[in-house]
Amino acid sequence: MATKNLLALVVLLSVLGVSVAIPRFRLDLDYYRSKCPDTERIVRRVTEQYVSRKPSLAAALLRIYFHDCFVRGCDGSILLKSPNNDAERNAIPNLSLRGYEVVDAAKSALEKRCPGIVSCADVLALVARDAVLVIRGPWWPVPLGRRDGRISRVSDANANLPSPFANITTLKKNFADKGLNAKDLVVLSGAHTIGISTCALVNRRIYNFTGRGDFDPSMNPSYVRTLKKRCKPNDFKSIVDMDPGSVKRFDSHYFNVVAQKKGLFTSDSTLLDDFETRHYVEIQALTNGISFNRDFSESMFKLGFVEILTGRNGEIRRKCAFVN
Repeated sequence: MATKNLLALVVLLSVLGVSVAIPRFRLDLDYYRSKCPDTERIVRRVTEQYVSRKPSLAAALLRIYFHDCFVRGCDGSILLKSPNNDAERNAIPNLSLRGYEVVDAAKSALEKRCPGIVSCADVLALVARDAVLVIRGPWWPVPLGRRDGRISRVSDANANLPSPFANITTLKKNFADKGLNAKDLVVLSGAHTIGISTCALVNRRIYNFTGRGDFDPSMNPSYVRTLKKRCKPNDFKSIVDMDPGSVKRFDSHYFNVVAQKKGLFTSDSTLLDDFETRHYVEIQALTNGISFNRDFSESMFKLGFVEILTGRNGEIRRKCAFVN
């Protein structure tokens, strides 16, 4: 069954209160019904407590989940700490990740209620979904039953995480390697609507793109001038919104920005270099995001199945930062 049809069926049946298992992946919307029936309620309560006080955590938690799934699959390996600082979270692209405390708090609450039952991988999947909901973003079903990985390496993160400097060819391959397509790429890029970054990742684009004191010609010159006011040549710390004017709302405005050649990263701008991704950007920009929320839900649903561990593989960690 196509993923789109599968998601529609899952949503319909879940609304009707029907338990839905997905045999191929051994995940189930009601996986914890008999073992820990309050799992989703507990995770939602903790997530709401944190994100309602600090809404910027929604983007941070969504980013942790994405970075987890792209490295060894959605197995919670991004949460592991290493005494040698050689775990995934120690990779340069992950040093700016934040929000681990929300996952830890949710897991701690679950351990008090149902010790040794709910995996950190499932907790992270639920936290990411619920964090987006708190800021009035779209909902998607999260089938459960993932197991936690025991391996976390810097080298795996460096080899698998899509780069903000990547072109469309590289990005499409990154996503294809995880079973995701070009539509998933452009749709999930839409999460940048609530994203922030620093001047460190854009200074070369606006000051010295080819080594001749120029800026990236794929950028709108007016946007370059705006960025230069924010980011001076030696400023690597100032915060920059990825969706200026809409960073606090989960909406489709990001696609308007990209269509105007105001994408902050090369990976944003390059969405205009491919027919399929450019067409999607233009349609969402012209229609005020006519299908973005639905598409985002579908792509997040797919992301949740990337290289998961189930059955007897992996473990159920007692603390998310450490293997048992």
